[in-house]
Amino acid sequence: MTHPQSSRRKFIKTSASAATGVALLSSFPKSALAIMQDKPRIRFSVIGMNHGHIYGMTEAVKRGGGELVSFFAPEPELVAAFSKRYPEAKLAKSQKEILEDKSIQVVLSAGIPVDRAPLGVEVMKAGKDYLVDKPGITTLAQLAEVRKVQKATGRIYDIMFSERLENKATVKAGELVQSGAIGKVIQTIGMGPHRIGLTNRPEWFFDKKYYGGIITDIGSHQFDQFLFFTGSTTAEVVASQVGNNHYPQYPQFEDFGDAMVKGNGGAGYVRIDWFTPDGLGSWGDGRLTILGTEGYIEIRKNIDIASGHEGGNHLYLVTHKETRYIDCNDVELPFGKLFVDDVLNRTETALPQAHVFLATELALKAQDQAKKLVITK
Repeated sequence: MTHPQSSRRKFIKTSASAATGVALLSSFPKSALAIMQDKPRIRFSVIGMNHGHIYGMTEAVKRGGGELVSFFAPEPELVAAFSKRYPEAKLAKSQKEILEDKSIQVVLSAGIPVDRAPLGVEVMKAGKDYLVDKPGITTLAQLAEVRKVQKATGRIYDIMFSERLENKATVKAGELVQSGAIGKVIQTIGMGPHRIGLTNRPEWFFDKKYYGGIITDIGSHQFDQFLFFTGSTTAEVVASQVGNNHYPQYPQFEDFGDAMVKGNGGAGYVRIDWFTPDGLGSWGDGRLTILGTEGYIEIRKNIDIASGHEGGNHLYLVTHKETRYIDCNDVELPFGKLFVDDVLNRTETALPQAHVFLATELALKAQDQAKKLVITK
């Protein structure tokens, strides 16, 4: 039997030790405590920032526990803007410096689209994982090379399909579909209108050899969503068309595209364009309709012009029991954490590699097979 006096002495001794520990911790600078509590899970760098998507990508990986260590781009104005946003990151002297830094586990890129896949190949050969802006690959030849190197190295080659991964209403839709809220998914209809912003675009934006074509570029989001929501693991393009009917001053540009696709889990329709009017309070009225056997979901991603709802992330759910509006602004975005988990655990929870390659293949084939849309009246 333990003596009460002995227990009391033991309690006082333990309490004193704990108090000493608390006092010691309180003497540490707050920044040191923050590091102790939130130690970075991975170290990553950025190479190429020709599209503003690089900021959203960087934030996603930071949310997942990544530490931005360094960055490189040849354009002084892009470097200045990125450095101002992330003063903690070091400007590398060259791309090579980052690739040879063995402490860097991941490289992010939003360079000129045609350069993204060749960089990814170098990144994987250097033993690092890669997260790239869409389109992450602009030709079928690039896709074949990326697949070969990815298989040989076992590295991650993920594409940031932000219209799904970084849109809260679309994340919520995934949860609803997974729960069986609309039964078995039959079809997706994805529409991705964009504002062209002629005065703010670089020259490469208007030349297909640099961006791959409208379906390859902004259409890639829609193929990702089609595969994800239908659960398709095999798919083929049924028909596609592209055109440039409003910007003759840019003969290598495409302002409209659409496609039909079918897979082993359902069907899909894709429409993308560069015709968002200046009067809209968003760069694009992006929408996604998911048709199921027991209901449907409509997502209004960036704006809801038919109601008084402000901002984006709007979801409508229609079932046999109800028609319901869901404000999704409080939904958490899981991609960043899942991506970092995959880097550390060598898993595929954020984006299965086969899914990334199939979504890309569908977009590239739809682009290559597209008939020319010419409006003559």
